[in-house]
Amino acid sequence: IGDYTWIGDDVVLYSLGEIEIGSHTVISQKSYICTGSHDFSRVTFDIYALPIRIGSEVWIATDVFVAPGVTIGDGTVVGARSTVLHDLPPGMVCFGSPAKPVRPREMKS
Repeated sequence: IGDYTWIGDDVVLYSLGEIEIGSHTVISQKSYICTGSHDFSRVTFDIYALPIRIGSEVWIATDVFVAPGVTIGDGTVVGARSTVLHDLPPGMVCFGSPAKPVRPREMKS
């Protein structure tokens, strides 16, 4: 977890695999960062884990789910109640279920 990063109330970091979070990042309340799941293609539902990488200067708004193996690029914003199933590029505003880039994040000086 990088410098000046804030993790809100009731956030779950389900860390069966590695979770990397950059600096100056916010993960808002009730979000769920999930590195593990079950392999539903197997009768035994084996557990697997994949790393999650969340860049610097990212804002993950309230109640967002981030799936195993996802990378969220630097400077990206993920809207409230989004479901992140695939990598998100840097510098974008993304939302939805599944979350998709909607527009570039414009920064004010």
